[in-house]
Amino acid sequence: MAFTFQINNGVKFNHNKNLLKKADENIPELKHEKIHPVKIVDIISDKNAMNGFKAIKSDKKIERLSDYSFKKGQRLVLDFGNHAVGYFKIDLNSVGSPMDAPAYLHLTFAETPAEIGVDSSTYDGWLSSSWIAEEYVHLDVLPTTLKMPRRYSFRYVEIEVKDTSPKWQISFSNPEVTTESAVSVKDVPKVEIDDPMLKKIDQVSIKTLQDCMQEVFEDGPKRDHRLWLGDLRLQALANYATFNNQELVKRCLYLFGGMTTEEGKISANVFTKPESIPDDTFMYDYSLFFISVLKDYFDNFKDQSILDDLYPVAKKEIELALKEIGTDNILKMNEDWPVFVDWSNDIDKQASGQAILIYVLKQFVALAEQKQDNDINKYKRIIDDLSKAAKDELFDSNKGLFISGPDREVNIASQVWMVIAHVLNDDENNELMTKSVEELFPVTGIATPYMYHHIALALFESGHKNDGVELIKSYWGKMVDLGADTFWEAFEPEDPNFSPYGSPVINSYCHAWSCTPIYLIRKYLVK
Repeated sequence: MAFTFQINNGVKFNHNKNLLKKADENIPELKHEKIHPVKIVDIISDKNAMNGFKAIKSDKKIERLSDYSFKKGQRLVLDFGNHAVGYFKIDLNSVGSPMDAPAYLHLTFAETPAEIGVDSSTYDGWLSSSWIAEEYVHLDVLPTTLKMPRRYSFRYVEIEVKDTSPKWQISFSNPEVTTESAVSVKDVPKVEIDDPMLKKIDQVSIKTLQDCMQEVFEDGPKRDHRLWLGDLRLQALANYATFNNQELVKRCLYLFGGMTTEEGKISANVFTKPESIPDDTFMYDYSLFFISVLKDYFDNFKDQSILDDLYPVAKKEIELALKEIGTDNILKMNEDWPVFVDWSNDIDKQASGQAILIYVLKQFVALAEQKQDNDINKYKRIIDDLSKAAKDELFDSNKGLFISGPDREVNIASQVWMVIAHVLNDDENNELMTKSVEELFPVTGIATPYMYHHIALALFESGHKNDGVELIKSYWGKMVDLGADTFWEAFEPEDPNFSPYGSPVINSYCHAWSCTPIYLIRKYLVK
């Protein structure tokens, strides 16, 4: 995953004021709701629980919260009953003698019990520790209302009393969170799902997407709050199947389209605070997925104006991507513009990248036809050439599987993306995934719902419906069994305690690219 962290000094960007103005015109009016904790809990060690900790109901009653007082070293853990994204406040008062010293508190906001149970001071990962959701607060005068200025993503709040004085204690009352999202669950049309596990997965997926839909489609509300193109593509598809919010997708498309490099390359992600800023991180497949998002958006809303605005951006991206193709019509791997596919750096990604380019080119041709572009036939010939090269050079007929890279590696990602791109015909796709299930399942070494989504999609697209359902239930369902309120950034079923950063305190447990069961269920399983 190291290549997702790039420093490309000196990159010069265009800032198209007209397109960025349209992005700002589509900033949604956020919806708010006040919620309150449902109980007080204790966080205890449990070797059988995820990351070794679980929450159990405390002897203290939430209804009597104001009756309890806390002294130095004591803790209060509030459980809000479900994941929340928003702003926390609580009333505090002193109990006992006059307040002869400040109240010193340590607050921890946690999406899972382990984020409270694990000592955050032990974290030493490559991602900045400043993302750990904890605060130290001094209060000189009580009573007061403590209003935390930052927005947090959490279910649990731990308040540790670092100190008062021996003469007095502290009491808490009226804890409240004002949640924030661009959408409401009330906006989602009801669908009938008979399977209890699929129904629960669907509910958790909706909550995941809702909490990631803010002023942009955030990749995860716990940490960087950024808009990533690969995440956006999946979030937008899930959104069309549920909330169907048009303005947020439109805003995100204009943000990416309005801030390309001078040569026309699209960043992998953008910042929106304090102003719109493109990141200096670039990934080949993420840049291409701008075309996918535009095509899917146009299919849903038939918005000719945005197509007119952004088609030149899309066409420039295709032309840049095609420069990475060798004379043999096979994608050349470029460390300066890497193919992402999945976090794992242990798999070769050349075949996947080839298939993704074919997949996106087919979508681009559909947009080109809508625009009556004179170059349509050129792009159709390129698709034919790339597809022929994929079948001639990358398909091993003896193995019945696609190979990737100089070592002729066979991996699940190559098969999956060749199926999604429909490089083969339907019968051949079915045979390819049958062989993949036989040879490459159960899947191991894949740590993200992002890649698992594409595996499930390939199963459905190739006629392996039952295998697709089983994959959803065994992967996302296992997160549910482990207590997920929202779906996680990273999860390895064979290692439930896996963290890409070396500690659960920094993991994101509500992450955009994990919400896609709502799309898969509605597209392939319910009407």
